[in-house]
Amino acid sequence: MARRKHHNVYVIELSKDVLFESKFKRCNPAYQDGKPCVYVGMTGLDPDVRFDKHKAGIQANSYVLKYGLRLLPDLYEGFNPMAYEKAREMEVEIGIDLREAGFGVWQA
Repeated sequence: MARRKHHNVYVIELSKDVLFESKFKRCNPAYQDGKPCVYVGMTGLDPDVRFDKHKAGIQANSYVLKYGLRLLPDLYEGFNPMAYEKAREMEVEIGIDLREAGFGVWQA
């Protein structure tokens, strides 16, 4: 029996203040001024629910907790939902694509 496709990738816009975090800056040497800073993740939940959990401090990424502004559905909605393995792959691919476009990117 095939498993239900219920995993999602998501992208959260981070405040530009994240650029003052040396670890974030160090991991994004090709960041282009003026481009967004984002967090890319994957979840078995609806991305809105996952974002709310990040902001509430529940299994939260520290950058999202402190700097998370909003979801950017235009960057991920067309991919969802998908199987777990595909979501894992897509999370990495989206991060690579956004970094190549000059975004500041963080992935857990």
